Amino acid sequence: MDEVTRTPAPTRRTKPKGRHPEKRLSAAFVRHAPPGRHCDGHGLYLFVKPSGSRSWVQRLVIRGRRRDFGLGSAALVSLAEAREQALANRKLARAGGDPLAERRHAKGVPTFSEATARVLEQKQAGWRSEKHRRGWILSLERYAFPRIGDMAVSDVTTGDVLDILAPIWHTKAATAQYVRQRIRMVFEWAVAMELRPDNPCDRVASVLGSQHRVVQHMKALPHREVGSAIRAVRGSGKPSAGALAFEFLVLTAARWGEVRWAAWSEIDRRRRVWTVPGSRMKAKREHRVPLCDRAVEILDQARKLDEEGSLVFTRDGGRPIPETRLRRLLKQHRIKAVPHGFRSSFRDWAAEETDHPREVVEAALAHVVQNKVEAAYRRTDLFERRRRLMDDWAAYLAPGSLEIEAESGR
Repeated sequence: MDEVTRTPAPTRRTKPKGRHPEKRLSAAFVRHAPPGRHCDGHGLYLFVKPSGSRSWVQRLVIRGRRRDFGLGSAALVSLAEAREQALANRKLARAGGDPLAERRHAKGVPTFSEATARVLEQKQAGWRSEKHRRGWILSLERYAFPRIGDMAVSDVTTGDVLDILAPIWHTKAATAQYVRQRIRMVFEWAVAMELRPDNPCDRVASVLGSQHRVVQHMKALPHREVGSAIRAVRGSGKPSAGALAFEFLVLTAARWGEVRWAAWSEIDRRRRVWTVPGSRMKAKREHRVPLCDRAVEILDQARKLDEEGSLVFTRDGGRPIPETRLRRLLKQHRIKAVPHGFRSSFRDWAAEETDHPREVVEAALAHVVQNKVEAAYRRTDLFERRRRLMDDWAAYLAPGSLEIEAESGR
């Protein structure tokens, strides 16, 4: 019996080669079309799922990018309606417009203040503190919202941003930079959501001009005056949590936020180590702090003030010390410095009065190694060498140390 050669059935094409089709489908075909994607023209396709559900999808090139978006169910949108919408979308895209953006506009574009709330909600999870979130929103409420808060985020122009920044660009240079950065973040979100094509902050810097800012360092005491400041606070009466926290801050060269939220669970009194978790460190890395004898004594005194609390330095009811407490304490004793300035005093003392290596001092301050190669190879925190450094610092601040040093230099 002769073998019968069968010619395979031709594959059904939903989009023929050559010139793009136009009005290729019919209403009857839409009702009975097999599963697949069937082209009608102007990028319009009937998409039929194996389940039988039918919907309209249009494919367009919008500003150089191919985009697919739905026009609705075929059960609700007729062939004529789908063609009309597809033709309008294609004309808009060819003119440089964006049908997707127009659709969002029709649904309602948020105001700048509403967009700010959405950006804040997305970003605040990665911020270190409530203080940063509060400062972020307050700066926009004060400077941006009065001008553009109620405007649709798509309608704000570069001129509007200039009106916000120009009055403070040179008089409050640092504030103006923060405000500009935060406004820019909101518009970056708007661009990503395709609510507007560009960021109005892109061109303001060249119009406003350069800022001739003078760097203002935080107020700090000369290291020779730090011991006297400690004794002034210590001798002012019965030890308080604020006074103990101040001396502990100076002895450990720590930041105020790290000391203010120090917990007993972080203290290893036997080994004389305070381990600050990465969540409270600026560099987001755990930091071990060696404790000198005087720092341990301060911890013992703080425990007597509050024997039940989980935090080391507390006020009534085990609550943390107010953030402004230390600044008020320094002002009360006429100490011309801010809490962070004592880290600078410590750094100057280590450089001028000791032979401790720079990398040990930087590690004591929990500074990040800037050189990437050096950082990759450094696997130690130089803890024992830092302990000797901090013991020397405590001895330098102890009563009588300066007098002995002066006599030895005569």
